[in-house]
Amino acid sequence: MPPHSVPSSVVQRVESLRRQLREHDYRYYVLAQPTISDEEYDRLMRELLELEKSYPSLVTPDSPTQRVGGQPTKEFPTVTHAVPMLSLSNAYTEEEVRDFDRRVRSLLGNETFRYVCELKFDGVAISLVYREGVLWCGATRGDGVQGDDITQNLKTIRSIPLRVIGSKKGLMNFEVRGEVFMEREDFRRMNEERESAGEKPFINPRNSAAGTLKLQDPKIVASRPLKFVAYYLRADGVALKSHYENLQLLKELGFPVSPHIRRCSTVLDVIEFWKEWEEKRDALPNDIDGVVVKVDSLAQQERLGAIAKSPRWAIAFKFASRKATTRLKGITLQVGRVGTITPVAELEPVFVGGTTVSRATLHNEDYIRELDIYPGDVVVVEKGGDVIPKVSGVVLEHRASGSKPFAMPKTCPACGSKIFRPAGEANYYCENGECPAQIKGRIEHFAHRGAMDIEGLGEAVVDQLVELGFIKNYADLYELHKKRDQLVDLERWGEKSVENLLNAIEKSKEKPFWRVLFAIGIRHVGAGMAQLVAASFPSMKKLMEATREELESVQGIGPRIAESIIRFFADKHNRKLVERLKKAGLKMEEQHICVRTDTPFAGKTFVLTGTLSAMTRHEAKERIEQLGGKVASSVSSKTDYVVVGEEAGSKLTKARELGIETLDEGRFLALLGQAENV
Repeated sequence: MPPHSVPSSVVQRVESLRRQLREHDYRYYVLAQPTISDEEYDRLMRELLELEKSYPSLVTPDSPTQRVGGQPTKEFPTVTHAVPMLSLSNAYTEEEVRDFDRRVRSLLGNETFRYVCELKFDGVAISLVYREGVLWCGATRGDGVQGDDITQNLKTIRSIPLRVIGSKKGLMNFEVRGEVFMEREDFRRMNEERESAGEKPFINPRNSAAGTLKLQDPKIVASRPLKFVAYYLRADGVALKSHYENLQLLKELGFPVSPHIRRCSTVLDVIEFWKEWEEKRDALPNDIDGVVVKVDSLAQQERLGAIAKSPRWAIAFKFASRKATTRLKGITLQVGRVGTITPVAELEPVFVGGTTVSRATLHNEDYIRELDIYPGDVVVVEKGGDVIPKVSGVVLEHRASGSKPFAMPKTCPACGSKIFRPAGEANYYCENGECPAQIKGRIEHFAHRGAMDIEGLGEAVVDQLVELGFIKNYADLYELHKKRDQLVDLERWGEKSVENLLNAIEKSKEKPFWRVLFAIGIRHVGAGMAQLVAASFPSMKKLMEATREELESVQGIGPRIAESIIRFFADKHNRKLVERLKKAGLKMEEQHICVRTDTPFAGKTFVLTGTLSAMTRHEAKERIEQLGGKVASSVSSKTDYVVVGEEAGSKLTKARELGIETLDEGRFLALLGQAENV
């Protein structure tokens, strides 16, 4: 309730203005049926702004005035999705879609089912979480498990409701997923304006949308013509039965949903829908690259489940790639953020699938040989999925006499170090940890939450520190304190920000040896493998001295991982970095952790779901294991407890179905405290 000092007439007027503005936003940005002029809309918005300025206590996060109210941020916090945002498997032919249909029929037995076909928007997938009907958090897909919190940027997109239109079926706390995109005409006009202002034009609408969402100033985001379309609804505690019905429900809640949706009873109907839209795709104002096919029943979706990172109940039926021919001027090498060397075709510019292409991937040396590509050839260029351009063939009759095949260079184009191709792999790599092309990526990996967990050292900060010459590798982080005064003088920094960063760097020295091992970026050595390696070679010295045979004798370490470890430590740059980390005080030996057997946790199996506020899930796992418990990734009849954090997902549902005891965060922390004090 607002303070008593605010007149009731003002409160009522503010609420009335907000209702009107939300309604007009919905009519304009979702229905495309405006009922007032822009001038009248602006008048209502100015009146609301003035009232909120006069009575700041009335400002709420869901007010229409707050769409562009956020301040620039230095980095985006990480968000864990309650239910993973899976990626879809692709189909490019009718036979592949028929195979998908056969798999669905086989898994569902004699059950009848229907498909829902939707257009596959060529944009950026996002997740929107609503609490009490108000937008609470918006995030990118990220790796499917975790994404970036870009709530302030998403608030600037007027087709995303800050507050939903009423409560439908009791829906107040739920998640909506969809695609952020740009329409072609909006994209064209934006590029014209950029060129007029002397700025570089963007490549295509999708890249523009993705880049815009990563901007750290919401005011700039608000100036870009982004739109949103919803295609998914999830709600705990509410009986939702059908994906098709969910799409209708999303419309009722005020979300924009594509009008081009069809329920299909057979795979023939699906193919007909796909053919129809492959022909009509250019009639749409935005780019689509295929059709998404989903089993309609949510209960059947649940039973079908997922394999790897893709659901068994859905598939992306892609359109055929668009092709053109042009001349290959030459082949250059591109060094990735973790050292992968990729050949790139330098092309005479050619118009393909709506954009001009002058560079395209050639994947690797084998790909070039298989297609028999020579520099100077006339080549076929296509856009895979109408997004990423690639060279897919050669017009041999146009090959000039005297042409010579491409030969892979022996050294890295960025640093001059020797590059190599591991046995059984297609790519070449540069292992130099100080390679200029890899600096930022390696530092970001080193500082990542799962590695050294240096809070405040996100992508934007790393970019700034590297570009200004403050750091050239991750070992330099531990000498940043010597440049404290210079850091304080940087734009958007200050005493407090610098102090926080330096403290976080200092705190990272407490991380165990396996975390250091993961952080230094040995190819194929992820977090799990780092723990296995550290258990068998409990010091950096022992690991650096280990032979290939000793490494391969450890269960779980195969020839590829062994070779990667040997090569990493054979590089003089990497050995120097490790030595500097040791001198800085990082842990170079595995500390023996005594696992207790005298606690209530001993022998018990726990599953963690949702987000905990007091600690990360990894920290919770470590504490459970120290007390003698085990942590499993999925709920089964052998699970003893499920620890439930905020935004818990399907694991909580499974626990209830199996009658397994659940612990909220308060009870879990209480049990931890009791057990650790035994």
